[in-house]
This record gives sequence, C-alpha cells and structure tokens, in this order.
Amino acid sequence: MIRRFGSAPLGDRRYRMRPGAYAILPRDGALLLTRQMVPEVEVQLPGGGIDTGESPVSALHREVFEETGWLIGTPRRLGAFRRFVYMPEYDLWAEKICTIYMARPVVRRGPPSEADHEVAWMSPASALRALGNPGDRWFTAQALRASLRSR
Repeated sequence: MIRRFGSAPLGDRRYRMRPGAYAILPRDGALLLTRQMVPEVEVQLPGGGIDTGESPVSALHREVFEETGWLIGTPRRLGAFRRFVYMPEYDLWAEKICTIYMARPVVRRGPPSEADHEVAWMSPASALRALGNPGDRWFTAQALRASLRSR
C-alpha cells in the first residue's frame, strides 16, 4: 500500500494518473529546492512528471535540470507517495504518484530553463518548514534522520 498525503480523493472527480520523480538534494549542509512562482509561490523538491516511454531516473535528471540548472549524480530511490490534487497549469485533477530519490547536486550548468522556477538553497530546518506539500516534508525529514544516524 502506498502512503497518501494531503486530501482524500473527491468522489465526484475523475483523476488522471500522473507519475513523477522528485529529488532530495543535499550539498554542503543545505538542500537544493525549487520555488515555483505560478500559479502560486510554492517551495518544492525539484522534479516532475515522467513522460511516456521515459524511465523514472531519466525523468528525474531532466526535471531537476529544467527546474534548477543543476546536473545530479548517484540517485537512490527512497520510496513513493501519492496525492490527489488539482493542477491548474494543466486544468487537470490528478492522482500524483511521487517517487522520491536522494541524489547529489554535482554541477550547475546555468539558471532554470523551466518558466516560473527559481533555485532555493535552504538549511534542512528551513526546508522542512517551507516545503509546500506534506509528502515532500515527510520524505525529507526521514532522509535527514537517516543521514544523521549514519554519521
């Protein structure tokens, strides 16, 4: 059973399945996040939808690069969650299956190429307060706890 975060599905809505890949990206004591400016300002784990025929890891690399301008290395799958949301940019009710990875930001190649996205470097504590959805917060908190235990 996959963990659900956020609102339960509404009985009168049809939801389209939207798989995606997202990354927790620690570097030098901070986390690389993205701030999506439209339709409203929200801090998010970088990542996004998996295109037809694309592997989750390929989508992860592409989406992180588009949203941050960074290349990443050594992605490791941590788990997945689902959420039921309205996506105004697509005028779509979606059941998002969010696969979360831990990866390493390797090199910045430029600014984000995806419109309305900004890079946001935050301390782990600030990130846990700022992340816009509870699934991102839960996985980030779990990953940070695990990294503290392994030290």
